[in-house]
Amino acid sequence: PPPPAPGSRLWWALADCWTIVRRDLGHLAKQPSLIAWQLGFPVVSVLLFVYVFGSAMVVAEGVDYTSYAMPGMFTMTMAFGFMNTAMAVVVDRDRGITDRFRSMPMAPSAVVTGRGVSDVLHAGLDLVVLVAIALVIGWRAEGGFLAGAAALGLLLLLRFALVWVGVLLGLVVRNQEAAGNLFALAFPFGMISSVFTPPELMPTWLGTIAAWNPVSATANAVRELFGNPVAYGEGWIEQNSLLMAVVWPLLITAVFLPWAVRRFRGLSR
Repeated sequence: PPPPAPGSRLWWALADCWTIVRRDLGHLAKQPSLIAWQLGFPVVSVLLFVYVFGSAMVVAEGVDYTSYAMPGMFTMTMAFGFMNTAMAVVVDRDRGITDRFRSMPMAPSAVVTGRGVSDVLHAGLDLVVLVAIALVIGWRAEGGFLAGAAALGLLLLLRFALVWVGVLLGLVVRNQEAAGNLFALAFPFGMISSVFTPPELMPTWLGTIAAWNPVSATANAVRELFGNPVAYGEGWIEQNSLLMAVVWPLLITAVFLPWAVRRFRGLSR
């Protein structure tokens, strides 16, 4: 399609979105401690799950646990990112920045979409650091360059979808303390999946939940694309992980992006 004409509503919506992206990334660059904290979590997670718990994990006979766990670690980091999104939205709201944005002549969707784009760019930095750490500890992608690029694309697609969940939660929760408690929601969402353990090794009822978790679909899909071990079950959902790694994020985006925009427009002045 042709680019939007200068001066059109779409053109201004994109321009306002980019302004918000520059603002968010500029604030991030001025807070190196925040960057170090957010990048430190995946580093600690690798050391904890691969070297501490991994020594006792047996996925399948002859399967190197590092090769199985690292794609899951990439996926979990993308999944947990919505907590950072929610906290950033709450901070802006409590400081009155959101109200200032709403009083300006700008596209109503720009604050929400700008946050989403900046968070995806930040997630790309997280992935670069994680992949570098994984290569250092011996993980390798055996599926080729194009398959590896597709795997990274699926990871960012999941992060993009969950951004809107974080934005909506940030607009709903009452304060920063409540936003901090979202870890209680994120932890089971990320852990009850195939990130670290195949659902077949779990109790039947828990394994079913884990298999249908969108995180599991992405984790299994990126394992397949990276050429790493995949412990597929016999269920349809696990046999079609590549398909569901695309379908789940699209469904989440279709539900939560419009919902977040409507919630933002409905904030009381």
